[in-house]
Formats: sequence, C-alpha cells, structure tokens
Amino acid sequence: MSREANIATAKKMGEAINSGRLQEFHQIFTPDVVDHDPAPDQGKGPDGFIGFFTQFRRAFPDLKIAVDHMLADEENVAIAYTVTGTQQEAFQGIPSTGKKIKARGMQIARFNSDGKIKERWGSSDELGIMQQIGAEKPVTGMGQPPAISGATA
Repeated sequence: MSREANIATAKKMGEAINSGRLQEFHQIFTPDVVDHDPAPDQGKGPDGFIGFFTQFRRAFPDLKIAVDHMLADEENVAIAYTVTGTQQEAFQGIPSTGKKIKARGMQIARFNSDGKIKERWGSSDELGIMQQIGAEKPVTGMGQPPAISGATA
C-alpha cells in the first residue's frame, strides 16, 4: 500500500484505542500479526491487542493516546506518542488510586500489501506508569555507580 494508506491505518488504530472501538483491530492487524514486544499476558493476533487494551481502558477509562511525532515510508510507520489517563479500576494488580498518568512511548508498525499491520515493535514507559499510580518507588542515587557484591578494593 502507499505511505498515505499506512498512515491512515495507524491513525485508525489510535482512534480505535481512544474511542474504545477495539473490534476495529480486526481490520487494522493481519490475523497472524507478530508483536515483537507484547504486554505481559497479551494473547496473539488482533484478539491479543483487544484483550490488552480492554484491560487498559477498564483501568483508565479516559485513556488517550496522542501522536507526538510520526515517520512513514511505503512499508512502515513509526510514532512517538504520549498516553494519558486516570486510574479508576485495578491495573496489573494495583487497586484503583484515582491518580492520573502521563507516559511516553514509541511504536514501529510494518504493513502488508493490503495496508494492515503485520509486525509491531514498541516500548512505553511502563515503570513510569507504575510509579505514577504508586506501585513502584522511584529509583534514587542514579548518579552513583551500583555497589558490586563481593568487590574488593
């Protein structure tokens, strides 16, 4: 497909996530889509993405993904994005806190000749999300080298 068609599909994915119309993933992803960086407990194929985003949107019903930057060619679309939301239900075992999150992420999608996503790579600030809802303590002492067990002077 063309660069423009791939961008349109990438935008459709964001709109499906933001609106909660997750069944549209069946028109966005190939049935055998390969996710190189799946979320914990994410199943395979479009239904795996639907399951993950169903849980994410349940915990953060006002979940929004905003594209900050996009690069595209005839086969790939890469985006940098910001995800925001307010935790209203349990998320990954953490009870509802009512806290707002804001985290950055990146994704690269490779498309087939029909304009569907056939491969996906991505990374988001999962630790930042968990810290913002109080699940993890922030790391301190980042300017200091870690102590090495058993080291001698």
